Amino acid sequence: MIWRRRAVEIAEALLAAVLLAAFARTFLVQPFRIPSSSMAPALVAGDQLLVNRFVFGPTRWRWETRLLPMRLPRRGDVVVFRYPRDPRIPYVKRVVGVPGESVELRRRALFVDGAALDERGYAHHGDARDDLGSLPSDPFYGRRDDFAPVSVPAASYFVLGDNRELSADSRFWGCVPRSHLLGRAFAVYWSWRRADGTARAGPRWRRLVRLAR
Repeated sequence: MIWRRRAVEIAEALLAAVLLAAFARTFLVQPFRIPSSSMAPALVAGDQLLVNRFVFGPTRWRWETRLLPMRLPRRGDVVVFRYPRDPRIPYVKRVVGVPGESVELRRRALFVDGAALDERGYAHHGDARDDLGSLPSDPFYGRRDDFAPVSVPAASYFVLGDNRELSADSRFWGCVPRSHLLGRAFAVYWSWRRADGTARAGPRWRRLVRLAR
């Protein structure tokens, strides 16, 4: 009967759509919610990201990187990865050091291979630089603001949060293996502000549909 044939066609279309969405979520694009302020001001708690799972995918042949939009992570990429100490937890940070480079912090200034890195476009410091001498003499602050050159191992990446005083990153638990990378964050498609003492809960309309940089 016509209605039965029509029902079968609709069911097939819905099944195809579900399978396509599942494939895209698994291999191409995946949503991710920012849980903390460690990447502020570029990304804030409540931002919903789209993550490109395809760009850092492993390749077997050289032609794959020539014909497909696939590449290795670069300095400045905002990446989502499995937390090295507990792979069940996803993290988001910015790549600042790639394999073979030497990364160093001198009074919060970042040096890569001995050259100062210009981070004015994204790095944020909550404490004034003049206050460094008055900070508690605790190993945490020493590692947060100063550490000797660290060589980034092969197939690994040194990552930092943009909000440097409020980020747990490679300064404390080391580099991220490439095998832990889930993808590159490329856009904010939604943002929701939780209620606090200064603002009510609600959408952040100005943050919708913007590139993650």
